[in-house]
Amino acid sequence: MDTLRIAVNGVSYNEASEIYKPHADPFTGPITNLAPWNFAVLATLMFVITSLSLFENFTVMLATYKFKQLRQPLNYIIVNLSLADFLVSLTGGTISFLTNARGYFFLGNWACVLEGFAVTYFGIVAMWSLAVLSFERYFVICRPLGNVRLRGKHAALGLLFVWTFSFIWTIPPVFGWCSYTVSKIGTTCEPNWYSNNIWNHTYIITFFVTCFIMPLGMIIYCYGKLLQKLRKVSHDRLGNAKKPERQVSRMVVVMIVAYLVGWTPYAAFSIIVTACPTIYLDPRLAAAPAFFSKTAAVYNPVIYVFMNKQFRKCLIQLFTGKPAPENMNATSQRPGMTGESCTGGEMSAIAARIPVCGNAQPKNEESSPSECSSVAQLPIPENKVCPI
Repeated sequence: MDTLRIAVNGVSYNEASEIYKPHADPFTGPITNLAPWNFAVLATLMFVITSLSLFENFTVMLATYKFKQLRQPLNYIIVNLSLADFLVSLTGGTISFLTNARGYFFLGNWACVLEGFAVTYFGIVAMWSLAVLSFERYFVICRPLGNVRLRGKHAALGLLFVWTFSFIWTIPPVFGWCSYTVSKIGTTCEPNWYSNNIWNHTYIITFFVTCFIMPLGMIIYCYGKLLQKLRKVSHDRLGNAKKPERQVSRMVVVMIVAYLVGWTPYAAFSIIVTACPTIYLDPRLAAAPAFFSKTAAVYNPVIYVFMNKQFRKCLIQLFTGKPAPENMNATSQRPGMTGESCTGGEMSAIAARIPVCGNAQPKNEESSPSECSSVAQLPIPENKVCPI
């Protein structure tokens, strides 16, 4: 009998099955058509990424524990981001290193479900932490509720929302709405993007909207409003008065680009394979977005923590045992400053000048004592504010 050959994406069916099909049981052996060096490269990559991430994020949490001045409401979500990234690397990074070192998912099905859920859950917590952080900065600078300031209870509610909302959208595959399964390369586990089941497709589309589109939309909206407010305040100002606005603008662009670079490939991949489950992708190419998204746990601490002056000052003291150089905290505390004034970095000085009513005073117009009376007109010293 002749062998039936059906062309799929330019590759005959029986050829594609040999290339695309992993070992009969992904828990007992590796993909037969991939050379062992591919897994060695992935294991090395995961070892480097996991080691860096664990060190960086643990350092952030340790510094926050050691230095009381870092334990401010706006920093809660930053530490939460470090905790989520730390857990992503501790679970997914460690397991991925071990399985790639062996060439297949030798830990069994239970560990596959555990890794798939843990990596997805902590990863979504990290993504939503970035979104809530953008909202908190918008809340602090733009003051949408007037005199209401960000306090510890507000920050705690933000953390509760992040962990609860992320859990709601990552636990369903454990109970049958979609599933967590071995990826095409056979060494990691993820939601079953390749399912042909319409019921599973509804989960994937919902997951995409709630865990990628919504946080991205919040980030763009909040940072857009924040930049709009900064430009309005700095309008008609000259020279150094516009420098904080430029610095914050660059920071915002870096944050949005970093988010897109880390998560867009994985989101795009999940939508493509959901829409076209029969599409042929080389297992190495199919695994790239998931591995690449894990690098976010390395550069998130650099962007959100290590680039901040106050955190750097505390880290220098943590590792050297000596206070930071004087040029990092040259100004003295002004009367009336309290912990509630902490808003963060270059934003602080501008936030202190923004009227609660939201309108900057014209230069040639005398301000009424009764108008926006809660506004501090002096810039907040850099060494007395919490990180941005």
